[in-house]
Formats: sequence, structure tokens, C-alpha cells
Amino acid sequence: MYARLLSIALFLSAIVPVANAQKAEIKGVIVDKDTKEPLPFTSIGLKNEQIGALSNEHGQFVVPAPSQNTADSLVVVALGYGRRAVLVKRGVSVASLTIELPKRAVALGNVTVKAGKVKNLGLGSRSDDPGEGMIQGLPGSQYAFFVKNEKKKRLGNVRTVSFYIGENGFPREPFRVRLYKADGNYNAPNTDLLLENVVVSAPQGGQWYTVDLTPYNIIAPEEGFFVAMEWVVSGDKFFTTNFMDDYTPYGQIMRPTYEFKESRTWNYTMGKGWSLITASNGQGLRYNAMIRAEVDMIK
Repeated sequence: MYARLLSIALFLSAIVPVANAQKAEIKGVIVDKDTKEPLPFTSIGLKNEQIGALSNEHGQFVVPAPSQNTADSLVVVALGYGRRAVLVKRGVSVASLTIELPKRAVALGNVTVKAGKVKNLGLGSRSDDPGEGMIQGLPGSQYAFFVKNEKKKRLGNVRTVSFYIGENGFPREPFRVRLYKADGNYNAPNTDLLLENVVVSAPQGGQWYTVDLTPYNIIAPEEGFFVAMEWVVSGDKFFTTNFMDDYTPYGQIMRPTYEFKESRTWNYTMGKGWSLITASNGQGLRYNAMIRAEVDMIK
């Protein structure tokens, strides 16, 4: 009897470390290296295990420790800052990790002053009637639509960007506005044009919601640019996801448009990067995010 109890005790002691390892978490805060100010809505992900997290508005985050590999890289990506990777170990909890990020140096090229009369030019979706379907996201994910300068006009600054917010979901949840150059692989979104943390909230769904960007003096690239919605979290909530889990939508929902024959919409997922959306309606028209922009046109 004693031998049996001893064997049971040894078995239980053997499995306890495994259970603890599965529950191990890494908690911390992301801050500016110079000012020590917290960086809200920062993307954090385990490189090999495809587990991602998004910091809250105070820069705080929680992510599970590695469970499959002896060690992994905790990759941190923040708007306007250089990337950083931190080594973390399997089954090891960290209660108060502070990760400092340096601001990304922005190379300023020669500024050309464009003379001429300035008028307003609309780019992107022209429809007020959304198509069938929904565009849903998770915190940290993005949908970016390329507002193309189809008529090759001379462009100045970006005035506004607009998103058609659906009536379903939670239309008033916050989201972050992102603008990108089309200079990634296969002309994917890559370089940020808007380096400020612009987080907004629509008053209601079922209509266009417009964001004024004139205070930021963003010069529109001549070929056009990407306008993206990034899903974030509100209040003191944390968000963590394993990309192998079932997909659970969050927050507001955008509506699609079928105005264009080509795919102009890309999706970004933490830990996976950008991918082009190629769905269509079966009639030669592509499924795209319903997004538009207004820019200065130089006559």
C-alpha cells in the first residue's frame, strides 16, 4: 500500500511542473526608451509559436510563455518605433517585464513645393451602397485598402480618410487609423505615412465615418497609398490570441464594396504579416474594403 501511494505521489510530482509550465505567463509594459511613456496598442508575438497579444492603452500586456520550444523570441512592434525581440524561455513566468523601444529615425528627403491651384480629389470607394458581406477583425489585425491615383493627378496632402462602418457588431469600439506606402513585397503595405497614434471611434454604424488628417501634413505618394483600419482594445482590457484557435470577431465591422475588378485590399495578422484578399462576387468584381480618402490635387 505504501509503495502504491509513493508511486502515485511521484507521478503527481512529475506532472505538476508540466501544468505550471502551461500556465506560465509573461506580463509587462512597453515604453518609449527615452521618455519612459507607455506605448498603447502595441503588437507582441511569439515568433515560433504564433501566439500574439496587443497591449492595452497603458502599454501593458500579457502573453503565455513558450510551451513548445525551450525558448522563443517575443517580438514587439509599435507604430513609429524600431522593432525589438526579447528572449523568453519555456514555462518561465515573468511578472514585470519592461520593454523599451527606440523611436524609428525618419529620413527626410528633399521637399518640393508644388505651385498651382489646390482642389479636392476623392480617391478610393465612390459608392454609398455597401455590398453583401462583412469585414471583421481581431485586436491587432488590420485591413488596408489601396486608394489608387488612377488618373495620375498631381497630389498634395491627405485631407481626410473615411471608413464605411457596418451596423452590426460594436460600431462605437475604438480603432486606429493607419496609412502606408505600397512599398512592401508585391506592393503590399509597408512604410508608415502616419506616424501619430490616431485612435478614433465612430458615433454609430450603418454609415461613412470620416477622420480629419489635415493636422498631420501627410504628403500623398503620387501612385496612391493604403488606408487601413487597425482593431484595438478599449479600457484596461488585454487581448491575447493563439492563431490556431477559432476565429472570434471583435469590435466594429466594416462593409465591403464590389466596385473594382482588381484586388486592392490586404489583411494583416499579428505574427503572420500581410496577405492579399482575392475573393470576388463571381462576376469579375473583387471583394474590397469600403474605404476612401480626400487629398489635395494640384492644378
